[in-house]
Amino acid sequence: MKQADKIALLDWEKFKEDIARATPVDKSMSAQDREKHRLYLERHPVEWIKFFFPNYAKYEFAGFQKRAIQRILAHDEWFEVLSWSRELAKSTVTMFIVMYATLTGRKKNVIMTSNSKDNAARLLAPYRANLEANGRILAYYGKQETPGSWTEDEFITKGGVAFRALGAGQSPRGSRNEAIRPDVLLVDDFDTDEDTKNPDIIQKRWDWWENALYPTRSISESTLIIFCGNIIAKDCCVVRAGSMADHWDIVNIRDKNGHSTWPEKNSEEHIDRTLAKISTKAVQGEYFNNPVSVGEVFENITYGKVPPLSKFKFLVAYGDPAPGESKGKKGKSFKTVSLLGKLGGKLYVIKTFLAQALNAEFIGWYVKLLEFVNGKSTVYCYMENNKLQDPFFQQVFKPLVAKVRKEHKIALHIRGDEEKKTDKATRIEANLEPLNREGNLILNEAEKDNPHMKELEDQFKLFTLSLRYPADGPDAVEGGNRIIDELMRRAEPPVFKTRKDLRSRNRRRL
Repeated sequence: MKQADKIALLDWEKFKEDIARATPVDKSMSAQDREKHRLYLERHPVEWIKFFFPNYAKYEFAGFQKRAIQRILAHDEWFEVLSWSRELAKSTVTMFIVMYATLTGRKKNVIMTSNSKDNAARLLAPYRANLEANGRILAYYGKQETPGSWTEDEFITKGGVAFRALGAGQSPRGSRNEAIRPDVLLVDDFDTDEDTKNPDIIQKRWDWWENALYPTRSISESTLIIFCGNIIAKDCCVVRAGSMADHWDIVNIRDKNGHSTWPEKNSEEHIDRTLAKISTKAVQGEYFNNPVSVGEVFENITYGKVPPLSKFKFLVAYGDPAPGESKGKKGKSFKTVSLLGKLGGKLYVIKTFLAQALNAEFIGWYVKLLEFVNGKSTVYCYMENNKLQDPFFQQVFKPLVAKVRKEHKIALHIRGDEEKKTDKATRIEANLEPLNREGNLILNEAEKDNPHMKELEDQFKLFTLSLRYPADGPDAVEGGNRIIDELMRRAEPPVFKTRKDLRSRNRRRL
C-alpha cells in the first residue's frame, strides 16, 4: 500500500471513530422502548436528524433549513434546487434528508453526481461513514455494511438501499438496484468557475444531465431530485435547473435587511470579518448568489490628481438620501454625497461619502464637504428629490439642515433636484460610460484608500444594466454631472446673430 493510501485509510478510520464517539447509545433502553422511540422520531424528522446526527447538527436549525426539510420530505415526487450561500450547510442538510428517506424505507436507489467522480465519491463519503460507524443508526436500524459490495463509489446496505457516485459525463447505465430504478438523484457542485467561462462545456454538461442521468429514473415511480449549488454565473446548470424545479430555494448569508440568515451559527461579527478579507466581486458571487462581472460596463476606473480647488469655477455636492434609516445594514441602499467639479472637459470626483447611514449623518456629510473646500471655490449643494421623496425632503431633511446651520454656524443650503429622471441604469451607462471610456471621469487619487471612495470604485466596476449590485454612488455622480452641465450652460453669455447670418444658415430661405 502506498504511503498516501495508508494516510487516507488512517484518516478514514479516525473519521469513523469520531462519528462513533458522537453517537453513543443508551444501552439501558429495552428493545421495545427503542422501537417506540424510533417510531416517534420518524414522525418528527427534525428531531430524528438531531438525534442521529448530533455531531453535524451542532447548531440550532435556521427557519429556512427546517422549511426545506419539511417541504422536501412532504413529497415523494419532488425537484428542488438549493442555492444556499457558503456556510449554510446545503450539502449537509441534503444528507440528512436522504438518510431519513432511505433508512425509513421511502427511497431505495441513490445516485450522487458532481463535476467529477472523485468529487462525487467525496460527497458520498459521509453517507458511507455514518452507515458504517454511527452507533445510533446501528442500534435503531441494524448493521448496514454489506461485505463484498462496499466501496467508496458504490455500496448497497443490508436494508437493500443502493448508493452510487458518478462524475459528469460518465455512463449512468446499470444503475438499477434489482428492479428499482434510481429514485433519488443528487447533483452537487455540478458547475465550476472555470467551466462557466465556456458555454459549450455548460451545454455539454446539461445535455448529459437531461439525456443520460435524468432518464435513469422511472416514469411510473416517484423520484426525489435535489440540485445543490450557488448561482456562480448567469448561465450555469444550477440556473437552468432552478428554472424548471418545483422549488428553487435561494438563501444568502444575509437577508434583505442585512441580517444573518443563520444567526445561531454565523454571527454578524464573524460574517463581517470573513467578508472583509475578499473582494466585493467574490463576496457577491460566493455569499449572495450574485455573479457580477468586473468591468462589464466601466472597464477601467481612472484615478488622478485633482487640480487646486480654486481652479474650478464652482463645485457641486450632490447627494442621494436613499430610503429609510439604516446604519451598517448590508442589504440596504447606500446614502451618498459626492463633491464634483469639472475642468477642461474632465469630471473629477473630489471626495465622496458612500455608506449605510442615518439621516443626520447624511446631512453631516454636506457640512464635512463644505469644511473640506473651506471657501476655495463656490459649492452648490443638491439632493435628489423626486415627487415621492418630496414629503420626506420637506418634513425631515429641511429641519435637519436648519438644525445643522444653527449648531455649526455654517451657510448650508441644499436644493432639491426635482428633475424627472429616466431609467437609473440606462442613465448611468449613457451619461458616464463615454466619459469614463475617454479617461474623463477621474476619481481623486488622494482618496484612493478611503473606504467610501473604494466603495464607489466597486460600484462602478460591478455596475451592470440589470443593477445586480447597488449603484447609488454612480447614480449620484451622474446627477451631479448633469447639475454641473446645467449650471455651466446658464453661465454662458447669450449668442446674438445677425439676420444675414441666420439667412445664410437656412438652406430653405431664398
